[in-house]
Amino acid sequence: MIVRALWATGGAVALALGAVGIVTPLLPTVPFMLLAAFCFARSSQRLHDWLIHHPKLGPPIRDWQRSGAISPKAKRLATLSIAAAFGVSVLLALPLWVLAVQAAVLAAVLVFIWRRPDA
Repeated sequence: MIVRALWATGGAVALALGAVGIVTPLLPTVPFMLLAAFCFARSSQRLHDWLIHHPKLGPPIRDWQRSGAISPKAKRLATLSIAAAFGVSVLLALPLWVLAVQAAVLAAVLVFIWRRPDA
């Protein structure tokens, strides 16, 4: 019972962060929704079903669960968000070593995203 409550709490927190990501350009939405679906699957079938069948939030989750796919639109938005985040770092004149680490990590993320099949 306690474990299910912890999973439900984790799902609720992930869902809330994903909801914030809908209106905040640099906070990713889908990864938090995937995490929420994962947590809800272990805590509440009703919440899991609601999230999976939601008309706006459900399709990317189902695409990922079915084939690890990401839609081309989501890939483009992720690329723009990553470029914007790096651009802000450059404008803030962060130290060169920070920019180098950030560039390497963000490049790896982009490679991962663009190598996923299209939804």
